[in-house]
This record gives sequence, C-alpha cells and structure tokens, in this order.
Amino acid sequence: MKKLIILGAFILTAGLVNAQTQTKKVNQRQGNQKERVAQGVKSGELTKKETKNLARQQRDIKRTKRAAKSDGVVTKKERAVINQKQNAASRNIKRKKNNDRSRN
Repeated sequence: MKKLIILGAFILTAGLVNAQTQTKKVNQRQGNQKERVAQGVKSGELTKKETKNLARQQRDIKRTKRAAKSDGVVTKKERAVINQKQNAASRNIKRKKNNDRSRN
C-alpha cells in the first residue's frame, strides 16, 4: 500500500515538473511582452485604456496556461492555443505602441 502511495506521488510530481518545463518558452515570452508594455507606459506610447486592455489579454494567457498545466501535461493543442494568444498579444502591443496616441 505504501509503495502504491509513493508511486502515485512520484507520478504526480513528475507530471507537474513536465508541465513546468513545457511552458518555459511561454513564460519567457510573457515576460518579454510584459516588459514591452511597461516600456510603452514609461515612454508614453500607451494610453491608460490601451494598457488596461493589454493587461487583460496577458491575464487571459496566464489563465489559459494555468488551465493547460492543471492536469500535469500540456498537449500540442493547448500549446498551440497559448501560442496563438501570445501572437495576438504581441501584435496588439506593437499596434498600440505605434498608433500615434500618447498618454500625454
């Protein structure tokens, strides 16, 4: 019985570690996007409303990532959805930083 419990705990831990390593690129990319938004706020390229919308989009990506990791495995389909959302967020950051609206 003890062996079964230990084996179950080991499998669960291995699954969580696997899910963590599968989202390293996602984490790095999300960090880069966060820095781009912060730079846009600092330089005045983003308005308050634009910043709020971009932050909402980043929260959605974070929620999607958390849901994908919840079962311990991030599938190709889940990874594709996260990547698609990050691509859209990246495009939105670029568009909003370069749309000639300023915070001032």
